[in-house]
Amino acid sequence: MQRVSTTVEHSSITIETGRQLPTDLVLLERKGLGHPDTLADHLAEELSRAYSRYTLDRFGAVLHHNFDKLALLGGSCEVRYGAGRMTAPVKVLVNGRAAYACGGEDIPVRELVEQAVHAFFHDRLPELVGHLDLVFNITSNPSPGAVVTDESGTDRSRWFAPRSVDDLRERHTLLANDTSLGTGWAPMAPFEQFAHALVNHLSGVSEFTRANPWCGSDVKLMGHFDGAKAEAILCVPQKSEHVPDRAAYLANKEEVLAECARFAEQHLGGVEVTFLLNARDVPEKDELYLTYTGSSIESGDEGVVGRGNRVNGLITPLRPMNLEGASGKNPVYHVGKLYNLAATRLAQRLYEETGSYAEVHLVSATGQRLDQPWKVLVRLSAEDPDIDKVQAQVALALGGFPELTAELVHHGVRLS
Repeated sequence: MQRVSTTVEHSSITIETGRQLPTDLVLLERKGLGHPDTLADHLAEELSRAYSRYTLDRFGAVLHHNFDKLALLGGSCEVRYGAGRMTAPVKVLVNGRAAYACGGEDIPVRELVEQAVHAFFHDRLPELVGHLDLVFNITSNPSPGAVVTDESGTDRSRWFAPRSVDDLRERHTLLANDTSLGTGWAPMAPFEQFAHALVNHLSGVSEFTRANPWCGSDVKLMGHFDGAKAEAILCVPQKSEHVPDRAAYLANKEEVLAECARFAEQHLGGVEVTFLLNARDVPEKDELYLTYTGSSIESGDEGVVGRGNRVNGLITPLRPMNLEGASGKNPVYHVGKLYNLAATRLAQRLYEETGSYAEVHLVSATGQRLDQPWKVLVRLSAEDPDIDKVQAQVALALGGFPELTAELVHHGVRLS
């Protein structure tokens, strides 16, 4: 293994080459589109996007906000064969901060949030429409560090109450909001790609879910691959209105297992895959994963931003990870969002450039330039890559944050 270190501007860049390839042992988890944690992640990101678009349209800039502490508290539900109903609403705790005005013009923060929340659940879990209880805790309190010395106030105190967009420091220089890190690696192993795709197939809009309206979206997969054979524990709920009796539920389970086997043959041909589905079922007692909405959020479960899939859509304890909750963060300068996405994409480009495993870590220093991380660590399995080309890819990634912001705001990049 060789290591090259250099300093560019204020960034310390370390590139390791000849790193040992990861083993073929895989342990992973993916939470589907209806899982409460995924719902929290995606809703927080939708709120950030709605607020960003509004303020960009009205004022020409994304004003300060963060919704990355959002939480969902499960309601209560009564489920029967062929029927179901909500008996208590799902609480949506919208925690965060946002500017409520700019230059004397009010921003309808509450209305923006309400519209985004209802539109999100209408699309994702329509059965919950009319059964949501929104709890607002959105302040415009400034971050620590605004020391009062006279009547004029400090720049920091105006970040969430700008007199105009010129009060936003990022209009002049993009600075990191926090000391944090972003992590990325590539490529995904075939079993990782398979798990990601299978959960999307069963929890999203697909030929299978269109043909089987009983299939709920709160799908979860825990997977293991030892280099020869793969095993997966799956949870796939069924929607009670489309399941008339126990026999239908059990028949539907067989359909899911058959679809999993077909999908495995298509994506992992030649690899033996064993599936265990809804392991907690006790059919003779009618204890089944039968739901009204297709998600456990209907009945006591909770969802919190950052507890689910990482930016690449997987939870991979044998791979490098960090614990940042990227969703709902400000897309302009919040490193917990931008560095994770940039590191993941940079790792993919380095893999394509070198033809071998690549790993990237970007570490910020709060208040320092966003495009000049405190530390950049690149770890490559390639023995003798062109270091100049690697550094050029790093520079390209670090210079691309404005374009990344525009993509997040306008094109709805999915972060988990």
